Amino acid sequence: MGRLRGLVLFSLGYGLVLELLLVAAVLYWPDFLANIDSIRNLSRPIPALGELVGQIEATGVFGYVAGQHFFKACNTLGTAAAVLFGAGAIAGEAQRGTLEILLARPFSRARILCERYAAGFLAFALPIFLTSATIPRLAARVGEEVALASVLLGAVHQMVFLGAIYGVAFLLSTLGSSPTRIALAVLFGTTFSFAIYMVKVVTHWSLFRLCDIDDFVRIDRERALDWSVLLPLFLVGVLLHGASHAAFRRRVP
Repeated sequence: MGRLRGLVLFSLGYGLVLELLLVAAVLYWPDFLANIDSIRNLSRPIPALGELVGQIEATGVFGYVAGQHFFKACNTLGTAAAVLFGAGAIAGEAQRGTLEILLARPFSRARILCERYAAGFLAFALPIFLTSATIPRLAARVGEEVALASVLLGAVHQMVFLGAIYGVAFLLSTLGSSPTRIALAVLFGTTFSFAIYMVKVVTHWSLFRLCDIDDFVRIDRERALDWSVLLPLFLVGVLLHGASHAAFRRRVP
């Protein structure tokens, strides 16, 4: 119950921060339009950043919201939340010396692992879905229209993308005993991947190319999920979850 309470409180706080950032971003939209020439000039030294500004200019308010909410906020805060929730799922019990008590519960290891996995996944995914649902009403406050279907489908894409990262942290948690080291290792990898997104040429090797403005604009245009991107991410998540079960079956306190 202590871990569950901690997940709920952390999830609420993380969701509140996402919403505050979203409100600030949407309310800034009119000023963004008014200063677009200055913003374009500032972004020229960084080709990838200039490309992002160009995408927003071409796609209007939806591209702007997708960049601010999904690409920036969810890809940074969401990644951090997914990694932290995954890293502590099993390794946290081992570090506290309570893993033996967890395994002594009158439930199968498969059930214990699935409960842990689902709790962590929902803790970082639900705030993304719920905050995304507020976008159409916020956009209306600045005289713009954003389709609810587009942002909810975008939220699903974001959740599956982060689910793959969560799966990596969760698998390492079933193998290790130091959630801090696991979290730092995965966060280092994801931060490096996010950083090279802004570097010409190597940007195409960034993991976050699978969850950038182009993906969300395509979802909005077609009102459908992009399965060419989403299906491989989903399969990676499934494989990581299966590997976690195999590791946890052999785990000893």
